[in-house]
Amino acid sequence: MQTRGRRKVRRGVVTSDKMDKTIVVKVETLILHPLYKKYIKQSRKFYAHDESNSAHIGDVVEIVETRPLSRTKCWRLLNVVTRSIESNIEIAEENV
Repeated sequence: MQTRGRRKVRRGVVTSDKMDKTIVVKVETLILHPLYKKYIKQSRKFYAHDESNSAHIGDVVEIVETRPLSRTKCWRLLNVVTRSIESNIEIAEENV
């Protein structure tokens, strides 16, 4: 029986939650320029699977690498680190 390797975990901000059970997460990294020794901010979008549609725009989330779920999705939502103010207001309005 094979053991699984360590899965990559990324932290980013949700930029879109309009799809069903899918979120778009923007992950920013700092890269040191080899010649000028200055840090450059790079960003990349990841499509992640959100089974319960719990993450909303502006939330800071952690995603983990998984098997391919579709043509573009190969990440899963691990947990919501912090919620945005707008999503807290929307959740409160839904409960009323």
